[in-house]
Amino acid sequence: MSEQQNERCPECDSQTPTQESLDRRLFMKAVGGTAVTLAGLQAIPKAASLAHAFPPAPPANPRPAEALIRELYTGLSAEQRRDAVFAWNHGATATAPAARLRFYNAAMARTIGDIYTPAQRELVERILRSIASDDEGFTKLTRNGTYDGSQSLQRCGAYIFGDPTGNQQFCWLFTGHHLTVHCDGNSEPDAAFGGPIYYGHSPDGYSERNCFYYQTRAVRGLFDALNGNQQQQAVLNGSPGELLPSVRFRTQDYPGLAVSEMTADQRALVNTVMRNVLSPFRREDGDEVMDLVRRNGGMERIHIAFYRDQGATDNARWHFWRLEGPGFVWNYRILPHVHTYVNIALRPAGQTRGA
Repeated sequence: MSEQQNERCPECDSQTPTQESLDRRLFMKAVGGTAVTLAGLQAIPKAASLAHAFPPAPPANPRPAEALIRELYTGLSAEQRRDAVFAWNHGATATAPAARLRFYNAAMARTIGDIYTPAQRELVERILRSIASDDEGFTKLTRNGTYDGSQSLQRCGAYIFGDPTGNQQFCWLFTGHHLTVHCDGNSEPDAAFGGPIYYGHSPDGYSERNCFYYQTRAVRGLFDALNGNQQQQAVLNGSPGELLPSVRFRTQDYPGLAVSEMTADQRALVNTVMRNVLSPFRREDGDEVMDLVRRNGGMERIHIAFYRDQGATDNARWHFWRLEGPGFVWNYRILPHVHTYVNIALRPAGQTRGA
């Protein structure tokens, strides 16, 4: 498909979040798991249960990102800590989660360039690289080193909540244009990635210039493999929304087509999609995602839906795709450019989070 016109979007018009915009952009507070290896994401025989498709991971390797966060924290001056370090539940109110669990489209407060020395900026970059899967994953998270509209590492934000020394709770938060990611050493129990995350890139999502085009390509391959009745069931009119509503968990009535209703070949393509969306992130985070999927009932309870914006005049078959199931939301807007909202957590039976 040719590239679509890169229209403006309200989340990208302002690079400086106000309190009102931050409250509007909140992700829900969520709570994630032990390890199941991504090696289990492979083609599954038709008769096999997807709930048992993921063998245990080998023992965890040392966690370099957490060690680097401690190094950054201990090297901060008192003045720097006033700008870069916050209490664990900083910003939490009766109606809003703590600031570490919110979505940001720019630096949360003062930027990396304003707070840190050159040596500390290099350390921040090493932390971000450590929560990526490898050099290729780091390239994806930094959008080929451009940091998208932020344009440089120095114009992004990096903050520490809590105290990473000893055994105390902590969270390192990195924010920039089209990016909100964390590292918390599993301080937030039963939540993948340390809480909801956000990633995206400004080029048209159908364009090969988009860093996440390979994810779009994998999903298109899955869609094309569905038969006519399945496509009809999977394609919905309207939008699943973005920001907070898009990542709230529901207990049932997931829209779209269930993985359990697919053929073995189609389920293998779902696995390809899962490998692709998890590929930028370090293995232990991907393993935790798959463990939470298993603990919430397995891949057979995940649904996929494709949404076409109402009133759209382009020839795109859909503008959103969405994987959703118990405790799992991967909400991916393709047009006019990529916005992806992710929330994955253990959902106790009968409990709805974020309602």
